[in-house]
Amino acid sequence: MMIQQERVYWVQILERLSRPVLANLSKGMLKARMPFAGDKQRREYASLEVSGRLLNGIAPWLELNLEGEEGELHRELGDLARQALAVGTDETSPDFFNFSDGDQPLVDAAFLAQALLRAPTALWEKLNPRVQRNLIAGFIKTRAIQPYFCNWLLFSALIEAALFRLGGDYDPMRVDYACRQLEHWYMGDGTYSDGPEFHWDYYNSFVIQPMLLDLVETFRTERDDLNNLCPILLKRAQRQGVILERLIAPDGTFPPIGRSITYRMGVFHLLAQLAWAEKLPASLTPAQVRCGLSAVLQRTMEVPGTFDAQGWLTIGLAGHQPALGEVYISTASTYLCATALLPLGLPSTAPFWSAPAVPYTSLRIWNGEQAVLPDQPLPGSRWPLG
Repeated sequence: MMIQQERVYWVQILERLSRPVLANLSKGMLKARMPFAGDKQRREYASLEVSGRLLNGIAPWLELNLEGEEGELHRELGDLARQALAVGTDETSPDFFNFSDGDQPLVDAAFLAQALLRAPTALWEKLNPRVQRNLIAGFIKTRAIQPYFCNWLLFSALIEAALFRLGGDYDPMRVDYACRQLEHWYMGDGTYSDGPEFHWDYYNSFVIQPMLLDLVETFRTERDDLNNLCPILLKRAQRQGVILERLIAPDGTFPPIGRSITYRMGVFHLLAQLAWAEKLPASLTPAQVRCGLSAVLQRTMEVPGTFDAQGWLTIGLAGHQPALGEVYISTASTYLCATALLPLGLPSTAPFWSAPAVPYTSLRIWNGEQAVLPDQPLPGSRWPLG
């Protein structure tokens, strides 16, 4: 695939994911029109769940200034996203975001909060002041939800980070507690356990490391200890990024390990974030990561059954596979796959998009090419906080 065609393809995937969600939510028709697979009791979470996850992935692209055909789509979807947030925070709307009933709202309010941190102009400054006030009020409501003793601590902390950045009152204790506890759960070689026990899954990429990076970055000018932690967390994230890149097979598949595998290409959230932030480790070039992620996009998005006849995502990894979905997986939750699209937040002139194609690691190895694999594991030491 030519370089220019590659970005066009990524944008096509972004539009395919975004249009059904944003077009319907902006009209207050999301719950009425979105087919709902999974536990029917989770329908009450659908509007916040799907919008928080989708916007989390496309926020950097919405933050760009774009021209031409891509710019036209950018303006259209940006307007729809802001209208969707207005509808979602309107208590008279049938798609009103549930910020406080049950425990799931804590998760998706955090994904939405992270989206606002990633697009402060497009998804915050351009909002009507009434919508801004409603969002802050919604985030504050989530404080009534007690997080589980695992990656959920980061959901509470990320919401407080957004409140801090958006000018609301925030609770520093929730931030401090999450950072301290995650340090206790660092296991070494760029990997955290998800709670007291290790789980072999992709939650280091789905949630833990992307949220940790954004959390400490938000507060680095506020707290010296978190500022000092930033380079430590980045080294760990870069090591995890190397591991993720190695997991992309020559055909674009990857090991179906652990829970939430129906987030599809969202498995590579952290790798995509490092590429977007232009903080990839020296052993990974932007071009090889682009080629690897493009292979994953094609492998997960082009399988028949991935989208239904109306263009909505289905539950599955390679097509429609509802049996792969855990009890908490619904149509809405599958949209976390959008996080793999974070590099679209880079302009087309950035090396990620402009550099010639470079085979990713497994492609080189299994084609019999020479490949240097610098595998120096990171130690398991923890950083003393405070």
